[in-house]
This record gives sequence, structure tokens and C-alpha cells, in this order.
Amino acid sequence: MKQVLVIVFAAFLALPALSQEVDTTAPDASADPGADAQEAEAAAPVFEPLNAADVSLADFQWLKRIVVVLADTPADPRFREQMDLLQARPEELIARDVVLIFDDDPAAQSEIRRKLRPRGFMLVLIGKDGGIKLRKPFPWDVREITRAIDKWPLRQQEIRDEKARAAAAEAALEAAR
Repeated sequence: MKQVLVIVFAAFLALPALSQEVDTTAPDASADPGADAQEAEAAAPVFEPLNAADVSLADFQWLKRIVVVLADTPADPRFREQMDLLQARPEELIARDVVLIFDDDPAAQSEIRRKLRPRGFMLVLIGKDGGIKLRKPFPWDVREITRAIDKWPLRQQEIRDEKARAAAAEAALEAAR
């Protein structure tokens, strides 16, 4: 019974994709070999750090997970190291719906700084629910951050949902053959 429901669900999901028309007016990719690389680069999500003075934590609730990097000065070696670590492997963070917010100016007294009350350098992980999940007084590698995120219940549910969608799509492909 469960297999039948999966197949029916997969077929239901596949119908809109099968009914779409193919765009035959698309330009020939062989005309410009660099076009594919340019299009892929333009389509790739951007991982741009946001200044805490320009955003609010509420802007991202239920939409994104937040990594906040706070320091008393942009010259703090821990701050520079953390920012370098995060920007070295953005694809892992993008895959987990992470946005990076930084605040290196205590004089500005941003909303985020007032809420988190850092003492010097601080790394904070905030879940989609807006709850503070983790605070660290030292830099963390992207690998450590993503492992922590992957243990959260909401992320576990997202992983299960992704697997179910992949299985349903695979079943739809098998049914179409």
C-alpha cells in the first residue's frame, strides 16, 4: 500500500514537469562556449555577508538560518579568520539556507548587537525559528557549523523531505519509462 501511495504521489508531482513545453527558440549553446559558464555563474546563489546595521533578525525568521559574527573591530584576528572560513566554502552554507550577518562596530549598537550582547568576538548560530542555537567565543570551520546545523530537528525534517522528494521523482521516472 505504501509503495502504491509513493508511486501515485510521484506521478502527481511529475505531471506538471511532463506537461511543460520545450523552448525551441533558445540560442544555440555551441555558438558561445563560454556562455554556459557565465549562465551557471549568474544562476549560482550568492553568499554575501550582510551588515547587522542593515538587517533585523525578524527579517529571516522561518526563511533562513543565521550565522552572526560579532567583534569589537574588523581588525580582530578571530573576526578575520571566521569571515575567511565562512567565505571559503559558501556552497555548504547555501545548501542549508544560511545567511551570514556580521557586526564589527560596537558604537553602532545594532539591534542584533543589543540582543546578543557579545563581549569581544562571538559566533552565533540562529535557527529558522529565531532561537539562538549556539554561541562560540572562537572561530568555527564551515564543516563544524554544518554538522551542528544538520543535528537540529528542523534540518533533520528537511533532509527527510528531500529524500522523499528524490525517491518520488525517481519513482516517477521509472513509471514514465
